[in-house]
Amino acid sequence: MRHFDEIFASAAERKGGPDALEKILAETPSAEPARIAAVTDDRVLAAMTRRIFYAGFSSKVIDNKWDAFEAAFYKFDPRPCAFMTEDHFSDLMNNRGIVRNGAKIRSVQVNAQLILDLAAKHGSAARFFAEWPDSDYVGLLDLLKKRASHLGGDAAMRFLRSLGKPAFVTSPDMVAALIHEGVLIRPPGGKRDLAAIQDAFNQWSAQSGRDLTAISRVLAMSIGSNH
Repeated sequence: MRHFDEIFASAAERKGGPDALEKILAETPSAEPARIAAVTDDRVLAAMTRRIFYAGFSSKVIDNKWDAFEAAFYKFDPRPCAFMTEDHFSDLMNNRGIVRNGAKIRSVQVNAQLILDLAAKHGSAARFFAEWPDSDYVGLLDLLKKRASHLGGDAAMRFLRSLGKPAFVTSPDMVAALIHEGVLIRPPGGKRDLAAIQDAFNQWSAQSGRDLTAISRVLAMSIGSNH
């Protein structure tokens, strides 16, 4: 596994130099914890839901329907979403303005219940995410996999990044870079592989002072296209 400075140099060579690479990295900044903590619970649920519905569908289709999603799900107020009635669920399954996928519609209810629980214990769901240590990012992924609905793997990673939470994403290019660096021998397949990625990222963060998002993107660009 190379020092992060060497990986950065490889990415910079591919992207037109260090200044050009820094400009690319600035396009996807991570937010300060205080800014993440300020996100309201309805926007956290909205971000979860958008990412869940993106999976398997064109993101453009979901974005074009998003006003209808907001109206259908009480503007993502967690309380009414958490206590959705069967009549409302039936109405949603007949609502042509949204994507009528029953399992994903049900996920909104489960995730709203999780958000209410986090808010009760931590003040808000966003504060919980903001305060979770980046050095145990894989622990947060595991929590979402176990307690949320339809938020495993890539969906969870991209949801957290959409909040501004520092997050690595196991895209094909990033995984290829991890294999190249000797962190993995194959695409990640379980907790042991994710733990190996976390350990490597913690080392690279200590070496560079950069967060998980920046390291993830640099790795991907060291071997392939933009991340």
